[in-house]
Amino acid sequence: MTGTQNGTATLSAHLDPVIDRALAEQRIVGTVVLASYDGELVYRRAAGFADRESGIPMRENAIFRLSSLSKPMVSATALAMVEQGQLNLDDTVRKWIPEFHPALPDGTEPEITIRELLSHTAGLSYGFFEPEDGPYHKANVSDGLDQPGLSIEENLERIASVPLAYKPGTSWAYSVAADVVGATIARAGRCSLPEAVSRFVTMPLAMKDTGFAVTDRTRLAIPYADGSPIPAPMEAFQIVNFAYGSIRFAPARVFDPSSFPSGGCGMNGTAHDFMTFLEVFRTGGKPILTAESVKAITTDQTHGRGPGPGLAFGFGVSVVTDPATAGTPQSTGTYAWGGVYGHSWFVDPAKRLTVVMLTNTAVEGVFGQYPTQVRDAVYAAQDAYLSDVA
Repeated sequence: MTGTQNGTATLSAHLDPVIDRALAEQRIVGTVVLASYDGELVYRRAAGFADRESGIPMRENAIFRLSSLSKPMVSATALAMVEQGQLNLDDTVRKWIPEFHPALPDGTEPEITIRELLSHTAGLSYGFFEPEDGPYHKANVSDGLDQPGLSIEENLERIASVPLAYKPGTSWAYSVAADVVGATIARAGRCSLPEAVSRFVTMPLAMKDTGFAVTDRTRLAIPYADGSPIPAPMEAFQIVNFAYGSIRFAPARVFDPSSFPSGGCGMNGTAHDFMTFLEVFRTGGKPILTAESVKAITTDQTHGRGPGPGLAFGFGVSVVTDPATAGTPQSTGTYAWGGVYGHSWFVDPAKRLTVVMLTNTAVEGVFGQYPTQVRDAVYAAQDAYLSDVA
C-alpha cells in the first residue's frame, strides 16, 4: 500500500464493494471509513444514511456516539497526568476515591491500582455480559450507555456493592473500570473528566468535534439497532442482543448534562478527529504524550490475557500477540478496539496503516461481519497492490 493514486484506486476496488454490499443487504444504515498509510489519507468514504427516515445522507463530518472509542482517549488523558506527576499508575484507587472499596466474595477488600483499571484487570465487569439476574443488573449498575441523569457518585456506590469477580491483577475482564478511571482523573486533576480530556487530548490535537457533549446536533448520526428485516431507529430505551449478552442503550443520555461523563462510553466525535488521535499514537505521541506512554497504552499490560486467542490488552486497546491464533491478517503488535454503537478501528504499526470505520448501526458495526470484511479488504488491497508493483 502506498499513498499514490494507484494505491488509492486499489483500495477503492476492494473496499467499495464491501461497503456497498453491507448497505444493500441493510446490515448497516450508514458508515464513514478512513484509511491512512504512513500518515497519508489513502481512502475516505461516507456512504448510506445518517438519518434514513429523513433521507439525510451520511457525510464525512458526521458526529457519532463513540461508545468505547472513548477508552483510549481517556487512557491517554490518564497517562498525560502521570507524565505531569498528577497520577501514578501504581496509585491505589482508594487514594483518590476513598469511598470506593469493593470486596471479594469472602469479604476481603483488596487494593485496586490505576494500572489495573486501565488494563481491565481490576476484578470489575460489565452488566451487558451478564444474564438478567446478574449481580450488576441487581445493583442497577450503569454501563455508561443508559440511565440518563445518573451521577458518577451513585454509580460508583453501586459498582462497589457488587463482589469483585476475581482478585485484582490475576485475570482479565472487560469492564466499567474506565468509568472508575474517569472519576479518578477528575479527583486527581481537580476538574471534571471532560475538562481533563479536553486539556490533555482534544484541544492540543484540535479535535474540535470530539468531546462529551455534541458540538453540532444537526450532524449527529441517528443510532440504529440491528433488526429484521432492517435496522430500526433506537428507542428512548433500547436493548440490543448480541453474541455475548445484551446491551442497554439510552441515546438521549448524551443530551442530559446531569448524566455522569462515562470514561468508558461517553464521548462523541467524528471519524477524522479519531483518525487524528490514532495517528498521533502511531507516530510516537507528540504533542500529547511521550513515546514511552504511548508504548504503555498500546502494548500488552496483561501478561497475555485479553479478549480472545492471540490477543492481549494494553490500556484501553487490544493488542495482537499472535496473528495466526487470532485469525487476523494484521501484524503482531497491531492495536485495535471498537464501540458498541457500531464502530471499529485498528492501527498496524508494522504496515504503517491506520483504519477507522464508524457506523450508526449497533451492533453490526462492531460485532458483525462488517468490520471483519472491511479489515480483510484493506489487507487484500495491500497484497494486490504489492503484487502489481513487484
